[in-house]
Amino acid sequence: MLQTIRQWFAPAPSIPQKSESEIQTLYPKFRFRVLESTFLGYTTYYLTRNNFSPVSKEIGEALSYSKADIGDILAVTAITYGIGKFLMGALSDRSNPRKFMAVGLFLTAILNFSFGFANHYWIHLFLWGANGLVQGMGWPPCGRSLGHWYSVRERGTTFAFWNIAHNIGGGLVGVVASHSAAQFGWQYAFFVPGIIALLGSVYLYIRLVDTPQSEGLPPVEVYRDDFPPEEKENHEVELSTKQLIVEQVLCNKYIWLFAIINFFVYIIRYSLIDWGPTYLKETKGADLLGGGYSTLILEFGGIGSTILMGWVSDKFDGRRGMVSLLCIIPIFFAFLGILWNPPGNIFIDYILFGLIGLFIYPPVMLLGVAGMDFTSKKAVGTAAGFIGLFGSLGRTAQGKGLAILATNYSWDVALYAILVSTLIAIFLLVFSWNLKPRG
Repeated sequence: MLQTIRQWFAPAPSIPQKSESEIQTLYPKFRFRVLESTFLGYTTYYLTRNNFSPVSKEIGEALSYSKADIGDILAVTAITYGIGKFLMGALSDRSNPRKFMAVGLFLTAILNFSFGFANHYWIHLFLWGANGLVQGMGWPPCGRSLGHWYSVRERGTTFAFWNIAHNIGGGLVGVVASHSAAQFGWQYAFFVPGIIALLGSVYLYIRLVDTPQSEGLPPVEVYRDDFPPEEKENHEVELSTKQLIVEQVLCNKYIWLFAIINFFVYIIRYSLIDWGPTYLKETKGADLLGGGYSTLILEFGGIGSTILMGWVSDKFDGRRGMVSLLCIIPIFFAFLGILWNPPGNIFIDYILFGLIGLFIYPPVMLLGVAGMDFTSKKAVGTAAGFIGLFGSLGRTAQGKGLAILATNYSWDVALYAILVSTLIAIFLLVFSWNLKPRG
């Protein structure tokens, strides 16, 4: 049985290479197809991952969950998502992304339906933890696909454009979840995204493709004459599990640096995604829809800047760390603005949420791309999963930590903790200022 599953998920085999005229015609079409399908697919993943936070206050009121209970659900999801991202990353590097990503979206849809039908804390804790695990099947196959269809010198710009899937999915989920809950009840914040995910799963299975070689096309390095510095002779050699995990990731000091930085970047990012709506409702007078729109503003704030900063990082020879550092600094002052803005001026809070979104999403994207820059394209999923694991640990820390601080002290104390995390991220990014793609 296990062997059958492994064979079904196995990468698509190479087929004889097509003629030069066919290559020139088909390559741009398949590149767009991969970019488009992974973009829409990952956008849909977000609808079934971040739909808990916009309605967590309402779920707590309906089922008598405390802040600690809500924080535990957020924390366990972040932990399982991090573990899933790492494990699924290693699996995705040895799998067909078309099947891998589609199955993950199908599973998360089923778990969303189950969560909506349940009304017991421990069942919710288990289901949302399981959802975090299968959500790890989203990003790694995207990284594998884009890494095989787009070369080193275009990664910053390409991933910057693709990365706005985070913003669109993350922004829409706040509106979809809050409106569904307001119209029909909190359960529909999970039913509606679940239906969309089922449709997205079918779409991915039909539309996404595996490597260029599986379509009779040459590797992208050959097509664009753009080889990684030390991989011109062996850029298509498949790696063993030991090479993927130990040599390319665990013994790679650059991957460790980017992973640790990502821990603090995710504290910053998810503090407003997980707790922003609740914070605005409890301290600034926002209602259910107002809390949902704060997530939309945060996410959409990063669309233009992510594309721009990805392009800038390419123009500065791949110095992703330098660009990330310049983006994190303004975030510190935006959080100070939220802390000092008194109730009754929620419009100012919305502006500051948008400003944080403007500057946080370029580093979120660039740290992942930096990981790709310092590892083999055959280990993209594993490296991304490892960096993502640390990000999820950061989300876990803030999910539980901010709940404790807000409950036992105040929201002001919780915001000071975020400010400290921002300063640590700035300090660590200094060490990545001069780093460029290896070689």
